[in-house]
Amino acid sequence: MITPLNEALDQGILPDIETFPCPYASEKSRSGVIRILFPEFTCVCPKTGYPDFAAIGLYYLPDRHCIELKSWKLYLNAFRMIGAFHEAVTSHLFRSVCNIVEPRWALVVGDFYPRGNVDTTVLFETDTPRPQGADLLLDRYEPRCVVKGSDRQR
Repeated sequence: MITPLNEALDQGILPDIETFPCPYASEKSRSGVIRILFPEFTCVCPKTGYPDFAAIGLYYLPDRHCIELKSWKLYLNAFRMIGAFHEAVTSHLFRSVCNIVEPRWALVVGDFYPRGNVDTTVLFETDTPRPQGADLLLDRYEPRCVVKGSDRQR
């Protein structure tokens, strides 16, 4: 059964995102940006009921806390039967990270695989300046899908 995102939030069916104390003082370092890629994200289109697949990229400069990876994986896996538009789910992930971890800087990318010849990428970024080193990680990001009929990789 498909549960709309707003109902899932009201019912509290998504697991908690756990954190741990940041092991370094990011205000004293020149970088410390963390990149977490999750290439097998799945949610459900609330209009059609068809599955949507995406690679989710999380980039952040921690302040006091870091995201515990297993809890992040379980959190993302919980969206398997959640109905949400690409924009809504990416926005929710971004807001969740910002509310729970309170990073000095964060960026969340939802790179959704093409369906019906429609290719969607959604990006949310904090308004704080991008820290040194972040662009190096972003340049390394290679989305998992290739646009058919094109020689460019997204």
